[in-house]
Amino acid sequence: MRRKLRSPLPQRDGLDAVRLRLPAEGPWETVRDHLVDRLPVGAERVDRMFREQAVVDLNGPVAADAPFVPGSFVWFHRDLPDEVPVPFEIGIVHRDDDLLVVDKPHFLATTPRGRHVAQTALVRLRRELGLPDLSPAHRLDRTTAGLVMFVIRPELRKSYQEMFQNRLVHKEYEAIAPFDPGLELPRTVRSRIVKERGVLAAQEVPGPPNAETLVELLEHRDGLGRYRLLPKTGRTHQLRVHLNSIGIPILGDDTYPVVNDPAPDDFSRPLQLLAKVLEFTDPVSGLHRRFESGLALGAWKSYEDWNSGHGN
Repeated sequence: MRRKLRSPLPQRDGLDAVRLRLPAEGPWETVRDHLVDRLPVGAERVDRMFREQAVVDLNGPVAADAPFVPGSFVWFHRDLPDEVPVPFEIGIVHRDDDLLVVDKPHFLATTPRGRHVAQTALVRLRRELGLPDLSPAHRLDRTTAGLVMFVIRPELRKSYQEMFQNRLVHKEYEAIAPFDPGLELPRTVRSRIVKERGVLAAQEVPGPPNAETLVELLEHRDGLGRYRLLPKTGRTHQLRVHLNSIGIPILGDDTYPVVNDPAPDDFSRPLQLLAKVLEFTDPVSGLHRRFESGLALGAWKSYEDWNSGHGN
C-alpha cells in the first residue's frame, strides 16, 4: 500500500492543510490556471495565494507560472468560512496514551466538512489539548450528542478505524420520543435506507434491508418515552429514520418527518439523541473497554426547559 504523502505545511489552528492532486489530464498550462478553475474563491484570491507563497509542493512554494504536471500534488490552507461558535464544552470521558474518548455536545460536527471547519470536535480538541496528530476513529452526526473516540497515535489509527468499520464495537444510544401505548416493544426495525449526496433526508426504499435497529422502551411518563437503541448497522440517519418510520420521531429532529433549515445560531431544542455506550475489545491491547456518556437528554430532565430552548 502506498504511503500517504506527509504535508509540507504545518497545521494552522488545529487544521490540516488541503492536499490537492492535479488531474491526469486537462487543458491547463499552469498550476495557477487549474486552481482558478477548481477553487471557488476567484482568480484574485488564487493570485494572492501565489504571491504569499501559500501554495506549496514537496519542494517548497509553487510559482504562479509553474507548469501543470498531471497527477502531482500541491498543498495550501483553506480560507475558513464564517462560523458561529458552538457555545458548549467538549467533555473528556477517557484519555490515555492511545485513545481519547469525549462527550461531544449537540450542534458540533465531529470533523471538518462544508461550512463546519474550525467549529468541529477534531479541530477544537487538537488545539485545546495540543494533540496535532489526533484523528477520529469514527464519526457522530453533528446534531447527535455523546461519545466519540479519537486516536492519539497515528500508527494506531488504522486498527481502531477498522474496528468500527468491521462493526466490532457495541453501541448503545438513548432517545426521547413520543410514547405510543399501542406500539409493541421491544422490536427490531429493518429497512433499506438510501441517502443521496446533496439531499438532506435519507429515504426508506423497497429492496433487501441494509439497516437494522433494536428499539427498547426504558421508561415513559407524561406522553414521552425514553428509548434504548441498539443499531446493528450504521447507515446515515438510521436511528432517526427508524424511529420516525414506526411513528415516534425523535424530539428536536429537524429532518424527520419534516425537513427544516434552522439558523446557524439556533441552538434551541437540540435533537434528543445521545450516543450512550461504546464497548469493544481493544485491538491493540486486547483489553475489554467500555465507555459511558456522562450526558443526559434535556427533554427527559425537563421537557418545559427543553421546549423553551433552555435545556439540552
